[in-house]
Amino acid sequence: MKILNLYAGIGGNRKLWGDEHEVTAVEYKPEIAKIYQDFFPKDKVIVADAHQYLLDHFAEFDFIWSSPPCPTHSKLRKSLSMASGAKPIFPDMKLYEEILFLQGYCKGKWCVENVISWYEPLIKPQKLQRHYFWSNFEIPEKEFEKDSIRITGGRNSPEWVQIKHLQERHKITLPENAPNKRTLLRNCVSPEVGKYILDLLF
Repeated sequence: MKILNLYAGIGGNRKLWGDEHEVTAVEYKPEIAKIYQDFFPKDKVIVADAHQYLLDHFAEFDFIWSSPPCPTHSKLRKSLSMASGAKPIFPDMKLYEEILFLQGYCKGKWCVENVISWYEPLIKPQKLQRHYFWSNFEIPEKEFEKDSIRITGGRNSPEWVQIKHLQERHKITLPENAPNKRTLLRNCVSPEVGKYILDLLF
């Protein structure tokens, strides 16, 4: 298959897909795209705006995975705003733009992933692990062994402890000079979840 992996990050969702598919990954930040390319040298990696790339190239792919930025939709970001005085922000509606666009125009298979939001979703999702998914195929509920693993020591534990735990959890070792390691790892979709969803297409 020709697969488009949007907002690719370091490729958590892609880690167990293997190399039998032709994968194009789109990541906005060059330093993160470099990490992804090092992890998946056979993939075509494009440094670009994933939202615009989807609009321009959606018809070229058999399967599209999109993980638009989640902070504006997350319960944590909202609770921090309420508790610490951080500035409230509008939810980023690009999430719903992409869902509606794919529903209306995409003839291939697709899924859009995001966090479980602080508000009632505007379009009904499917729920799997700690994510919402919108797709044009059924994603049955499934228990994953790592669902119950919590970050060692919780959010208040030292950052290096969290990074170590998350690298072990995802079986991903970031380079020493990687920026914002904790954020990169926390933004990863579990590799097992990524593989489970891809396998549903066969």
